[in-house]
Amino acid sequence: MNCQNPVKQPDKPVFWRDPQLPFIEARSIEDGRKVCYSRHSHDVFSIGAITAGQSTYLHEKTTQTIATGTVVVMNPGEVHACNPIDDQPWSYLMLYIDAQWLGALQRDCGVSNAGVFRGYPATHSRDRFLFDGLLDLHRQLVDSRLDTLAKQAAAVGFFTRVEQHLGGSTLTPRHTNPKVERAARYIDAHYLQPIRLEDVCAVANLSEAYLIRAFEQHYNMTPHAWLVNRRIQHGQAQLRSGEPIADIAQQSGFADQAHFQRAFKKHLAATPGQYKP
Repeated sequence: MNCQNPVKQPDKPVFWRDPQLPFIEARSIEDGRKVCYSRHSHDVFSIGAITAGQSTYLHEKTTQTIATGTVVVMNPGEVHACNPIDDQPWSYLMLYIDAQWLGALQRDCGVSNAGVFRGYPATHSRDRFLFDGLLDLHRQLVDSRLDTLAKQAAAVGFFTRVEQHLGGSTLTPRHTNPKVERAARYIDAHYLQPIRLEDVCAVANLSEAYLIRAFEQHYNMTPHAWLVNRRIQHGQAQLRSGEPIADIAQQSGFADQAHFQRAFKKHLAATPGQYKP
């Protein structure tokens, strides 16, 4: 069964999911003038299309203006944000793909990756073939008349084309910083618990000022932003599984439900209630 929140207001996001296709999720909005994202990242692969108007596109350390016909590409963990320009109308759609599923597809396409997802170096594309293909896949996914097999075949076909068009070159890896990376791993392991900056500094063996500066330079987020982002990712997973919003807020380390709702909307430009199936 398809799960799509039947929101009719053009300025509200519409989410689509299907329990039979757990590796893919879709989001779209017709009027994005009120959409406002803070810097954030996902633990899945993200690909989207600007379907009307234009917006700003922040990706890691770059910011640019993108317009209708642009396909945006975000590998897992890459910090990004798209936001309106003044009060100009714009619309977009996004697909979020499980990296393990996509890695297996890359392997089947002949990529020597042992089934582990290999990120794409491109941050965006004006390829009309990719743009039209993404819109067509989205139309098929949200079409309640199509069965699961047809939708799955459409997804495999489109992401095979993505690999053909965007693959073939190697993503430049981040420069290593073992101490900062150790700090990030500590946050990832303890994000549901209260975390003090001095605890993270002790793990990394760095001063507070140096850690904050080096962490943001390495990950394009401060340690606190990284922590909140991880908690929001956890909250998304819990919402998809049907957990009550109040329980998720308490479990995810937020002071209360209102704090969770504010942070969630700041990161995803949607309320927990809009995101919840």
